[in-house]
Amino acid sequence: MPPPPHRGGAGGGRDTNAFFAATLVLWAVSVGFEIGARGRRELAPVVAGFAFFQAANAAVRAAVSRDPLFVNTAVSLLHSSLTSASGLASPPPLTPHFWFRGFPYYRAWDPSDTRNLIFVLVNRWHNKDLKNMFEHEELVGGSWVGAYSALCFSCGYFAYDQLDMLRYRLYSGRIPGILMHHLILLICFTLALYRNVTINYLILTLVCELHSVFLHIRKLRRMAGFRDYNRKIVKLEWVLNWTTFVSARVACHILITYKLIIDAHKFDSGIELPLALFGMAGMNLLNIFLGLDLLKAYTRERNQQTHQD
Repeated sequence: MPPPPHRGGAGGGRDTNAFFAATLVLWAVSVGFEIGARGRRELAPVVAGFAFFQAANAAVRAAVSRDPLFVNTAVSLLHSSLTSASGLASPPPLTPHFWFRGFPYYRAWDPSDTRNLIFVLVNRWHNKDLKNMFEHEELVGGSWVGAYSALCFSCGYFAYDQLDMLRYRLYSGRIPGILMHHLILLICFTLALYRNVTINYLILTLVCELHSVFLHIRKLRRMAGFRDYNRKIVKLEWVLNWTTFVSARVACHILITYKLIIDAHKFDSGIELPLALFGMAGMNLLNIFLGLDLLKAYTRERNQQTHQD
């Protein structure tokens, strides 16, 4: 995800807010229809994710701070940590146990089925060699253990975060990059979940959440008043920030884009390839802007410390 949002929404007018609010409403209606009218119970973690992060927002607001920017950043840190290192419930089987009056019946979740993003990748790597793990058929038509619900859970988070930023105007610019980022993710993730395709491709894009952890830590650290660049812990934070930015975000997204291009002839005619290329183009472009913002922040922090010394 992009850097933590700015305060206030300078430059973003009512039209901007109305546009992104309308797209979020359309998304919510679509998901509600799929779950309620079409019986897509496997999409329930989308709603669960949205509700979970709304509850986390309320808890932080009540127990720590009422500052909308602090609350939003703290909940974003929670999502990044959960996605990259903590447990997420594994999904119901993608094939129903049986059909009843035209609707699929799925087994209930088993609390012992806990998975996380790292587990999803390591477990699959262990069960298949590296070459087979990244075959086109595996990435497009398969769904690794835990991958579907992990994607649903994050989809719910992005919807929550979009709503929170729109509510408190936690963005800047006439075309805010952070709102565009969430909109691209909601479109790509939701359509993939509906069609049950490219799930594993999209799980790989979430590796960037490892970098988001350090983005949010830096933001909270500065809001708490710890801005001494010469502290070892701050320097270590910047090392981890840059290392994960290059490895977990830039390199990962470039490799995914490269894989899509070289396997383009293997895709069936349809929306999957154009949508995937569109989504990755948007992510790579946003990564460039994020890198420039990081460089400016790093230079500013270092220069401020130099002037103080």
